[in-house]
Amino acid sequence: MKRRFQLLLAAIVVLALAPAVESASAASPDCGPTVKKPNGTSWKCTFVDDFTGSSLNRNKWVVQRTAVSGHSGNKADCWVDNPNNISVASGTLRLTSRKESQRFTCNHPLRTYTTQYTSGSVSTWGKFQQTYGRWQIRAKFPNIRETGSQSALWLYPRDQAYGDWPRSGEIDIAEFFTRVPDRVYPKIHYRAQGKANRTLTNKKCFVADPSSFHTYTAEWTSSTIKIWADSTLCVNHVISPSGRMAAPAPFDQPFVTYLTQTLGVGQNRFRDVGRNKTPLPARTEIDYVRVWS
Repeated sequence: MKRRFQLLLAAIVVLALAPAVESASAASPDCGPTVKKPNGTSWKCTFVDDFTGSSLNRNKWVVQRTAVSGHSGNKADCWVDNPNNISVASGTLRLTSRKESQRFTCNHPLRTYTTQYTSGSVSTWGKFQQTYGRWQIRAKFPNIRETGSQSALWLYPRDQAYGDWPRSGEIDIAEFFTRVPDRVYPKIHYRAQGKANRTLTNKKCFVADPSSFHTYTAEWTSSTIKIWADSTLCVNHVISPSGRMAAPAPFDQPFVTYLTQTLGVGQNRFRDVGRNKTPLPARTEIDYVRVWS
């Protein structure tokens, strides 16, 4: 989710200790009906969570905490492990940005800051990572029309094999900014030919009411990355790195799945005062995550 979500050095040291495994479970996962590849063969299900329980399955997911990973959108909020921010109920994962009753100190590997706002994010770091495949996530984003909330369904490299962001790549299946509530933003970040640091492949991936459930799908191969919103193909990108790097690099490494609800920066900056203040709580809900190889 842009430069502000790159993994800091302190985070990499901590998280590198996690075991590198390809699947969260020894049992064969079930992604539902068989899905065919363009060549007629079937995709093989490698990861699934339908969020049917009453709590986050920690065999599949890790809560991203600012205190450990250094992640957070900015000093406006702090990513925490709290059931008020991260919960599972009625068949969905619920990630919430909210205002606390009092200001508190948010710890960070490199600094501390004070805030009154918390947010929720989870990832499959150390539980599941994959190179190439098909990701499908059914989700709905906050029903907010004011600037200040950001949601993301995204993939990030397990290792910074080609250097710091964006050199090692990032695949944003869908980002949602409340300042433009009629669309989602699928993005592919890396040093692409003709681009200094990123490829913003579609600014006009319109979705009818993103606050209702929609299905977001990415298919990543050694040559292309395609992203759909429901049945609309929003991205059809040929991997073309710049400089001395050759395709499929940097997209030839295992990537981790992230689900994030946070407060915004830049043009979508969170506002806590004034006529156009950002309403809270803001919630992203995920119905399921399914991955195939």
